[in-house]
Amino acid sequence: MDNEEVVRVSLVEQAHGFFSDGTWVDLLVPFLINVAIALAIYIVGFWLARKIVNLADKAMSLKKMDDALQHFLLAILATLLKFVVVLVALDVLGIPTTSLLALLGAAGLAIGLALKDSLSNFASGVMLIGFKPFGIGDFVEAGGQAGIIEKITVFNTVMRSGDNKEIIIPNAQIYSGTIVNYSAKPTRRVDLVMGIGYGDDMKKARQLMLDVINANERVLKSPEPVVAVDELADSSVNFVVRPWCKSADYWLVKWELTEAIKESFDANGITIPYPQQDVHMHQVEAKSA
Repeated sequence: MDNEEVVRVSLVEQAHGFFSDGTWVDLLVPFLINVAIALAIYIVGFWLARKIVNLADKAMSLKKMDDALQHFLLAILATLLKFVVVLVALDVLGIPTTSLLALLGAAGLAIGLALKDSLSNFASGVMLIGFKPFGIGDFVEAGGQAGIIEKITVFNTVMRSGDNKEIIIPNAQIYSGTIVNYSAKPTRRVDLVMGIGYGDDMKKARQLMLDVINANERVLKSPEPVVAVDELADSSVNFVVRPWCKSADYWLVKWELTEAIKESFDANGITIPYPQQDVHMHQVEAKSA
């Protein structure tokens, strides 16, 4: 007999011995038991994972967490729980999971490097939603832009500018910079600078400005407004005018006071000087040759 026939006969004899002496039962029964246990772990594990995710969903809803962040965190939790269940089931079947974990770790590292900017925006979005430096409807200055916040997601923030433009800013750009929230406090101070001529009566001008401020219904009585000489400039004596108002009335108060003070000055002979230069010309006689 040639070698191939010898090998064939040997395999047949081994198979006959395997099935005739009952060895196959000793090997198959534990394997089937492990398969049943792994299947039970898979079914029960996925059921428990759904229960845990539902409980987490209810807890997040009670805390009124942002919908986008809530859905994202629940998806991550569900994926992690199912991944653990699958690993346990594979381990029961005798399949080595160490190599699988190493492969998944390397893949996760590669994906993390590729999505570095997106992950940074996500982390910043979680911080913005969690710590709430501003909310929907607030007027803020952030990420080099100013506008009213319309939407905050886990990756970017949408705001509306004063001229009704939509501005979308990555969250990392906002959280890594300075955030100025003009709506955070119920009141704001209006800062105006009004100049009068050096020849005008300062006390009279100050009283006129106080009268205008007190006549405006939007100006708050407390804190008291401040009107004081701040600077002796080149062409004018400059007053700082600092009344307080509700944050929502800021621009109306600023515009109304500026217009009313100008009208009051005009009606009472107070001048508002503007920068000017005196040019002196000297005539030089031409020398005869």
